[in-house]
Amino acid sequence: MILQIINLVLSVVVGIAAGACLLRCYMQWFGSQLDPEQRKLVGVYLFPLTNWIVIPLRRVIPSIGRLDSSSLLAAYLLILVKVLLLSLLITGSLSVSAMLLAIVNLVDLTITGLIGLIFIHVFLTWLSAGSSTQYIISLLMRPLLGPIQRLIPKLGALDLSPLILLLVLQILQIILNNLK
Repeated sequence: MILQIINLVLSVVVGIAAGACLLRCYMQWFGSQLDPEQRKLVGVYLFPLTNWIVIPLRRVIPSIGRLDSSSLLAAYLLILVKVLLLSLLITGSLSVSAMLLAIVNLVDLTITGLIGLIFIHVFLTWLSAGSSTQYIISLLMRPLLGPIQRLIPKLGALDLSPLILLLVLQILQIILNNLK
């Protein structure tokens, strides 16, 4: 029971911190679509969650083009520490496969975050169309939904691209969970 509680707390804390690092990486990759005011709006919440680990890494690891490698590495390191701590608590030793398991967990967290973005995008288009938050989420989703929207036309006002992306991401998550 204690291990389950520790796992839950670690999963939540690391999920939030690593997810914020991944969002920071994603924002740099596609952030050119946001104007400075919108970047500032997102940064107010995102930077305090991630600066403590990203800024020191950025001094050592430069960005590679649009890829914020320090944010990506920060997310990986956070997940690796979680995996190592759980391995130490469960087995009493550090697992050699922890590095590979951390990569799988990082990909899983990325997919889970994208699934969350899809739901937020759909709900905001229904409930809060035209708001600045909905606009920012739509800009973040455009690179993922755009190729699907070009392949599958809208059925009147119905856009099936979020559903198709959700289906693809869930299939990837099933494959990933079977690899674990």
